[in-house]
Amino acid sequence: MQKKRWRKLGFMRRVLTCGIALISLVALFSAHLHLFFPPSQLSMLPDPYKLPKQHEIQYQKLSKERSWTRPNLSKAPLPALKLSGANGSLDFNKLWKHPPNRDFAPCVEPSSSYIVPEETRGYLLVHTNGGLNQMRAGICDMVAVARIINATLVVPELDKRSFWQDTSNFSDVFDEDYFISSLANDVKIVKKLPIELLTATRAVKYFRSWSGIDYYEQEIASLWEDYQVIRAAKSDSRLANNNLPPDIQKLRCRACYEALRFSPRIEAMGKLLVDRMRSYGPYIALHLRYEKDMLAFSGCTHDLSIEEANELTAIRENTTYWKVKDIDSIEQRAKGYCPLTPKEVGMFLRALGFPPTTPIYIAAGEIYGGDSRMAELTYRFPLLMRKEKLATVEELDPFINHASQMAALDYIVSVESDIFIPSYSGNMARAVEGHRRFLGHRKTISPDRKLLVRFFDKIANGTMKEGKNLSRRIIEIHKRRQGSPRRRKGPITGTKGTDRFRSEEAFYVNPLPDCLCQKESPYNENSSSLVIK
Repeated sequence: MQKKRWRKLGFMRRVLTCGIALISLVALFSAHLHLFFPPSQLSMLPDPYKLPKQHEIQYQKLSKERSWTRPNLSKAPLPALKLSGANGSLDFNKLWKHPPNRDFAPCVEPSSSYIVPEETRGYLLVHTNGGLNQMRAGICDMVAVARIINATLVVPELDKRSFWQDTSNFSDVFDEDYFISSLANDVKIVKKLPIELLTATRAVKYFRSWSGIDYYEQEIASLWEDYQVIRAAKSDSRLANNNLPPDIQKLRCRACYEALRFSPRIEAMGKLLVDRMRSYGPYIALHLRYEKDMLAFSGCTHDLSIEEANELTAIRENTTYWKVKDIDSIEQRAKGYCPLTPKEVGMFLRALGFPPTTPIYIAAGEIYGGDSRMAELTYRFPLLMRKEKLATVEELDPFINHASQMAALDYIVSVESDIFIPSYSGNMARAVEGHRRFLGHRKTISPDRKLLVRFFDKIANGTMKEGKNLSRRIIEIHKRRQGSPRRRKGPITGTKGTDRFRSEEAFYVNPLPDCLCQKESPYNENSSSLVIK
């Protein structure tokens, strides 16, 4: 009898041991999942937008056809630097945690009084200007303008004469058919002007910057009395940021964040880059705007040689459509108007507490000064990745000579990143920040360049050292600069005229409150559903 009891007890011990082992395995597997899928992906934020069927087919085709070898970076000499403030998994999660979105969600549906366009009064031709993101914003504004003046919009012409000399057409960069069909209830869009109107006299207009609805309904719409075709010579910043009808603001968001998606080939390649970047774990997308055109345009020459500064000055003076020629580089930098250098970005990231093993995607074109300019950033963060490292030559070949298409790939990887950090608040930085806000206020750290350069200059002068004190101050300064929900900023007090509009936060940088509504969950007798306020 006693032997039977011992046998039963032994059997129960074995079962219990197996159970404990199984629980341990599940816990270990869960930990690995959190390593490769960061908290941001497991949070309650909206999932990254899923590729439409056509884009998914292209992606699968790319995945099967192309052979890419993951760069072996295990031998990279990781710098022996102490983390300032990072303390195990607690700080790891804190670094990557998204700001609370306070239950804000997209609300872009038109009102009940919104009607489908019927017969239009004429055709609107649009010549976009600038780089990819400047053109994107302009296209979305022109969709709204076409609605306001009751025009049929001809698919916009992309800028082929700017600094980048890109020959891409609209359909090379964007999904043209989807753009037309998805906005069918808002604006009538055609691919080309009808043959009978090709030789018709056109009203060529430079629409007034930051104009309200009255300007378009009265001054521009009155042109239909004499013309069948109106041509907008420029598209950037032609529509006011604020004080427009709610349905027009929501239309801008539908155009920007839903209708104007990239071409299937670009979307598929972008998703492939994101997947490959994710294979290294949670990653930062760093928009390192330290390229020749930006430095020449802004007049920023800090830490450059005399020869380099002269080269940039010559470019600025010879670029006719850049109006400001005489720029004081020291003054520009002191005001925070210059992009951070690669070295300064490295110091900034270390001060925030990111370890040397952090994977970083460089969303940029060719860095001015090449590898030598990137040396200090690479030393601090060896896991620096670019399109050229993440894709084969064959995969990038269709895009390589087209600046807008290459920028589109960077845009996708940046929007989908765990953290986005721009070194300068240019057009791409603003566009990506706005898109990430729309998708659930994903973490976007905006460096306070004006304050940072003061710290960096003190370090250079030997009056301050890198370490815990600097780290504490920089972390404190940037606690409220991480993309948390807030209303779009209005004009600076005291500004007038054009300066007043220029000082406002741009619509596409922050679509709140127009396109983001806060949800509440009231528990009452009548309903338990979410209420948008």
